[in-house]
Amino acid sequence: MKASKGSGSRELKTRVKTGKNRSLSSKLWLERQLNDPYVARAKREGYRARAVYKLIEIDDKAKFLKAGARVVDLGAAPGGWSQFAAKRVGSTDGRGREKGRVVAIDILEMDAISGVEILHLDFLDPAAPDVLKETLGGPADVVLSDMAANATGHRKTDHLKIVALVEAAAAFAAEILKPGGTFLAKVIQGGTEGDLLAMLKRDFASVKHVKPAASRQDSAELYVLATGFRGGGKDA
Repeated sequence: MKASKGSGSRELKTRVKTGKNRSLSSKLWLERQLNDPYVARAKREGYRARAVYKLIEIDDKAKFLKAGARVVDLGAAPGGWSQFAAKRVGSTDGRGREKGRVVAIDILEMDAISGVEILHLDFLDPAAPDVLKETLGGPADVVLSDMAANATGHRKTDHLKIVALVEAAAAFAAEILKPGGTFLAKVIQGGTEGDLLAMLKRDFASVKHVKPAASRQDSAELYVLATGFRGGGKDA
């Protein structure tokens, strides 16, 4: 690896050579990671992924991760969102009524996180809503989803897969949220029309798209933020 020459106050960028066992796409991905300020910041601050700064920015404005809140993080691996949620709701050091709860759910194995209960479970399992509420001690205040379907490389197919995944997450949220609750999920541009928006607008008082600065500019990702849940899951 070598740093390209710059002049004045311009930052030097790390360049990665294409080796025998490294494809061009791998080279470009590694180069982007090495030059990403959010990747470096996550390492300095002890977060597991750069994606945490998307949640931080969104919550700094919307303020739905309140002390004492019960939070479910769907598809949580590697756990950056759960780490931050635990700090903000007080599940790491809260006391009494101010002590929140965070449950991370994923089909992938995850290392332990302070203040977070981890469930190795598929949220599409019919039993999952009841398992989550039992673990939380009641219905959730917030459901988070930074999930993305595995890409196939076929744009239309990938579009349909991410829409189906978000619709499933929204339906799950409607099962476990308490009235007034919040749902935040990753989508893609042009990917939340039709049935999904109709579902969210029916179930939530406010639905809007947000694109935090930590989302890469060349990415089509957006987040849909739905607040003021009108219904109530079982035992709400």
